[in-house]
Amino acid sequence: MSGRIVSRWVDAETAGLNEPQLLIYRSQRLGSDLRITNYGGGNTSAKVAMVDPLTGANVEVLWVKGSGGDIASAGLDGYATLHLDKVLGLEQRYRGKEHEDEIPALYPHCTFNLNPRAASIDTPLHAFVPFRHVDHMHPDAVIAIATAKDGEAVTREVWGGRVGWIGWQRPGFDLGLKIRAALQANPKLEGCVLQNHGLMHWGDTSKGCYERALELINVAIAYVESKPRHLFGGPKVGARTKEERRAFVAALAPELRGKLSREQRKVGHLDDTREVLDFVSSREAGRLAAIGTSCPDHFLRTKIWPLLVPMDAATTPTELAARLDPLIEAYVARYRAYWEACRKPDSPALRDPFPIVLMLPGIGMVSYSKDKSFARQASEFWVNAIHVMDGAERLGGYRGLPDAEAFGIEYWLLEEAKLKRLPAERPLSRRIALITGGAGGIGKASARRLLQDGAVAVLADLDAAALATAEAELAKEFGRDAVRGVVVDVCDEASVIAAVEYALVEYGGLDIVVLCAGLASAAPIEETTLELWKRNLDVLATGYFLFAREAFRVLKRQGLGGSIVVVASKNALAASPNAAAYCTAKAAELHLARCLALEGAPIGIRVNSVNPDAVLRGSKIWQGDWRKERAAAYGVGEQDLEELYRKRSLLQKNVFPEDVAEAIAWFAGDKSSKSTGNILNVDAGNKEAFPR
Repeated sequence: MSGRIVSRWVDAETAGLNEPQLLIYRSQRLGSDLRITNYGGGNTSAKVAMVDPLTGANVEVLWVKGSGGDIASAGLDGYATLHLDKVLGLEQRYRGKEHEDEIPALYPHCTFNLNPRAASIDTPLHAFVPFRHVDHMHPDAVIAIATAKDGEAVTREVWGGRVGWIGWQRPGFDLGLKIRAALQANPKLEGCVLQNHGLMHWGDTSKGCYERALELINVAIAYVESKPRHLFGGPKVGARTKEERRAFVAALAPELRGKLSREQRKVGHLDDTREVLDFVSSREAGRLAAIGTSCPDHFLRTKIWPLLVPMDAATTPTELAARLDPLIEAYVARYRAYWEACRKPDSPALRDPFPIVLMLPGIGMVSYSKDKSFARQASEFWVNAIHVMDGAERLGGYRGLPDAEAFGIEYWLLEEAKLKRLPAERPLSRRIALITGGAGGIGKASARRLLQDGAVAVLADLDAAALATAEAELAKEFGRDAVRGVVVDVCDEASVIAAVEYALVEYGGLDIVVLCAGLASAAPIEETTLELWKRNLDVLATGYFLFAREAFRVLKRQGLGGSIVVVASKNALAASPNAAAYCTAKAAELHLARCLALEGAPIGIRVNSVNPDAVLRGSKIWQGDWRKERAAAYGVGEQDLEELYRKRSLLQKNVFPEDVAEAIAWFAGDKSSKSTGNILNVDAGNKEAFPR
């Protein structure tokens, strides 16, 4: 349970904040600690006196976390605002538990100040508690008690009657009424444990509510940690070294992702922390995993069960890959049977039946979902579940929800409505891109453009400092989950293989490869040294070959097709004076792409080329002597080179990295699904470089 939780409330930071702002302050501190609640889980509220903009009268407004939000990151716009008296008045319309789902449709009629944020399903749990501040959290230690076989008795023992017990039922109006009834029966209650769900607690002030949360949770942590720990019966399979684990996942990933993506592509995440290894490698993992996860908030992200893969310390990735089909088919059959047995006439259609979380004894836990964030969150939810199972087993035994109740959450129509409110997926969602030269002008611009369309991206570059800067910049713009950086020497075979393996470990597969690493040189042929000649061919021809070969190996095993984009040059088609080494290497890139297009077409791997020209601004190749050398070759000053290039183009325009990135994004996506072996010039029109 990781020890006592320390308060992060600082009075100096809250001075002058109004009640809604204090609610945000409290919520973000609660939500940022996974021991208190999981991502997107739980909700917080405050009852605030405000002036009705329509009548000018003072009214009580319920501020409650909006549907689908995350309290760790939500601001004021993440909260629904409702007239409290109108919400309480819905009791007159309530027709009983069998009509629960009628009520949320009435919440918009209770909206205060035209706030468009959809109210949470848990709104009644906050409205009917007669305290100004109410929180609902999912602390691991409390859920361990809530899922223990004798949870109600343990609750009485832990808190001595200060905390009540509410038997399992789905969140909604009736649960709010039950919590109110518990408080009416015992007005001194400081909170309630919701069986198989979490903790409700309350207070008269925002700070008091926060401090009560920590005090109640810390009591639970101390109680659970006072009981002997069994570590799930001890290890059944020994954990491999970190290097062995990463190598295993990289070797297995192409086949695994291909098989899990038969209906929709997925992006992967690996968790091989000690707590995960202790569980997945244990003697009791099979029994506990079959019971399923611990909290209703998990089901939509993790499914009810993981797939625990039978393997031992000697199992190789090749052996496991050969056994994946029957393992996955058995999981899919069980999941379909679960849906058939539990569904009702109005239940949502069967969702993707493939497992989201896979547990590999001795290796760790891999999760595959619609994007990296969802995959990581699914993993984090299962880490919470592991903590809960550990605690519940220490308290006498872990108890999950019956299948019908779990299904009632996973396929709840109100949860389905929440899913439909999610933003539409972008054109490159679920795609994994690797960009060589990713810290350069065209490389970084291409990564940004692919990220804008929803892909995740691995930037590979030799310049570690520039790479770190580019990665940080894009992570700030698109989120940490969306981008990774790896230092690579494209001329070194082992370095290239390691970079591709890094992408497989970080994201679980590969879809798009942009070959953009570059250099430039200029010299008359009689002054072109063998070293300069070899350097151009090593970086621009051999480097492209090595990455293309490794990409082909992954894409072919994955079986999902893919797109390779070769960033060549106008010089691949049109010679330039004093640049024989560079032009020759660029021509080799272009012909390599044509050869690969022939090999890739039967298995859905498309290979196309983009030929830029005169990309001066933002391009790293102009930082050395190349600008000086090209200016000398054309007999102009360095300051006049950009204008020379502009004027020599047919369109009389400058070309920028972002222009090249647009062409790359087009070849990377499905709009070019019928294009392979093609060349797209992005040179503002250079008649000497027209493809022939």
